[in-house]
Parts: sequence; structure tokens; C-alpha cells
Amino acid sequence: MTATSLEFAVHGERLAIARLVPDVAAPEWARGGFVTVSRTAAELSVVCAQEHVPATVLQERDRVALGIRGIVPMTTIGLLASLCRALADAGVPVFVISTFDTDWLLVNARDFTAARTALVAAGHTVRGELPA
Repeated sequence: MTATSLEFAVHGERLAIARLVPDVAAPEWARGGFVTVSRTAAELSVVCAQEHVPATVLQERDRVALGIRGIVPMTTIGLLASLCRALADAGVPVFVISTFDTDWLLVNARDFTAARTALVAAGHTVRGELPA
């Protein structure tokens, strides 16, 4: 896998990034085809299908996840920096999530076309459309 020829898959759900106080249990509403829960001393962050997040929870909605297909070795250097640079140059804010196998770039749905265009211009392929 090289930084110049990545393939991205668009996740099929719109996501929300939610913030809770740090000492609560992971919520039952954290579900869907894409879920990540991160706890620090300052917060509990949940990313999941926005349809499940209660309106009373502090959240950023309408996020679209673009995942690198395949496994990204943990020894890879500069990959996220180059991807974030391409998006930054296009004026697209990004929220990054790394899993054991790969990396996900979450962009606002309104920036999806600009993000796709920037990634394609950087030599990558983006498979999938903007989720409804």
C-alpha cells in the first residue's frame, strides 16, 4: 500500500460525533454499522449512526466516513499527514479515527464532494456515494 494509490470506501450511514461526560457508561444508543467509543479523563466521545443519538446529547451530525480499504500497517509514516494536507488544502475539516487495521476520515456531508475531489486529485480512488 502506498500513499499515492489508496482506495477509500464510503460508509453507508450518516454519522454523529457525540460528547458525554467522562464517567458515564458507554450508552446503549451507540450502535449502527460504524461505532467507536473513546474515553479520556475529560470526555467520552461516541461516533455512531446519527439516527440513534438522542437530540439532547451534544453532537456534530451529518458526518460521512471514508475508510482506507485494506490494512494500514502501524509502522506507516506520514500517511494521515498527507491525506489531511490534501483535505486542508481543499478547505475540508476532517475528524480522523484509526482502528487496528485502518484509518477513517470523517467529513461533513456538505464537504463530501470537495473531499472526494481532493482525494482523487491526490491520486486516490473513492468508491461509494454520499449516504442519504
